[in-house]
Amino acid sequence: MRRERGELIYKIYRALTYGLSPLIHLHLRWRKFRGLEHPLRWRERLGFPSFPRPPGPLLWFHAVSLGEGMCAIPVIKCCIERRPDVTVLMTTTTTSAFEVIKHQLPNNVIYQFSPIDTPGAIDAFLCHWNPNAIILIESELWPNLIIGAAKKRIALALLNARMSAKSYDSWSQPFIIPLTSLMLSKFLLILPLSTTQAIRFQLLQCPPFIINFCGDLKYAVGNIETAEGDQRALEELQVQLMNRKVWMASSIHKGEEKVMLDVHKELKQIHLDIITIIVPRHPQHGELIALELENEGVRVALRSRHDKLLPGTNIYVVDTLGELKKFYRLTPIAVIGGSFLPGSAGHNISEAAAAGCAVLTGPYIGHFSYMAIQMQRLNPLSVLQTSLRCQVSGHILVEALSNLLTDAKLLEARQEAAKQAYHALSHGITENVWSLLDLHIFRNALAHRGSIIQ
Repeated sequence: MRRERGELIYKIYRALTYGLSPLIHLHLRWRKFRGLEHPLRWRERLGFPSFPRPPGPLLWFHAVSLGEGMCAIPVIKCCIERRPDVTVLMTTTTTSAFEVIKHQLPNNVIYQFSPIDTPGAIDAFLCHWNPNAIILIESELWPNLIIGAAKKRIALALLNARMSAKSYDSWSQPFIIPLTSLMLSKFLLILPLSTTQAIRFQLLQCPPFIINFCGDLKYAVGNIETAEGDQRALEELQVQLMNRKVWMASSIHKGEEKVMLDVHKELKQIHLDIITIIVPRHPQHGELIALELENEGVRVALRSRHDKLLPGTNIYVVDTLGELKKFYRLTPIAVIGGSFLPGSAGHNISEAAAAGCAVLTGPYIGHFSYMAIQMQRLNPLSVLQTSLRCQVSGHILVEALSNLLTDAKLLEARQEAAKQAYHALSHGITENVWSLLDLHIFRNALAHRGSIIQ
């Protein structure tokens, strides 16, 4: 009965998305006009391929944006190393992810933009690429994609699976949960981020035997090396930062720059030679920050202009994509943004820990709280979660940063604690994921379609 209701609701969803397809296509064109879709490859979002499908078995990895896409890279590299006979197709949704990830993937990986979840786009995409298995990252639950793949006997896996409280409330609505249950029943493997996430999936009637644990793939992101040429480009900046007090505010969201700039002003009264590095979540935000400060008479060095840190310049704004990890290696202290304003959900703290930074966050870190708790259990000094007495002053954050900038032993202890916790938690994660994929997807699922990977 439950299955029949789920299939009925899916038929309604499919009919609605089919009927709304012209409007969705117009919206996609509007996004292209606004620069939110790739100007040349936006038609990939409608299921039109840019490359032919090569012969042989093909695995499709899909993630929405940059953070989730980076999680897939270690698994993709492991897959190519272990199974060179398999073609890997990688898709993401956002242009920012595309611009960064295309330089991180092996040359033989095919990279496309993901199709929107309309019947036409999904059917065209699946018909052309005909993948043997689909590996989704984190929270990509799209009915046309999942049900369409299952009908074609394509194996499905969900890695780093997470279900926020808000998403859980939506998927568990009485009218929706039969469809949710139907979709989850199509997966052969789900790897949740934590026990809490696993419970949410089970409450949504996910078959318990497909749930396994292997650790958070975001820890594996810290092992991705940057290109040597890019490292050399930062050597001059590294020289300019020598003998200066340095801290960095990374992945800053709109509104948080006011908090960080107020913190900078207070720290500058204590440490005259301080350098504050600000890395906005979105590069265009960095140019706006620099312009606003320059209008106030503040000297700012902007990364995209290749500005140097001249005497009297204390703020360096990084308004480029894909350089965050390199800047973590230049600074001893990292304050992770997206965590200081109500409603925020935090960002990956393991990248800063992997680089050996002393790691600080704000009070609002969403599902990253599990990562923070894991690291703090291994070493209480590994992550410092601060709060603000008010939204504009940042007194507690100022005190925490000032202590680190003044006390070299405390700073070194926090740096070492973060790095040790990261290495302990990241060990073997990619290998664990590969083993589970090999067992549940490669050895069994692909046999159902007559194209076995052995």
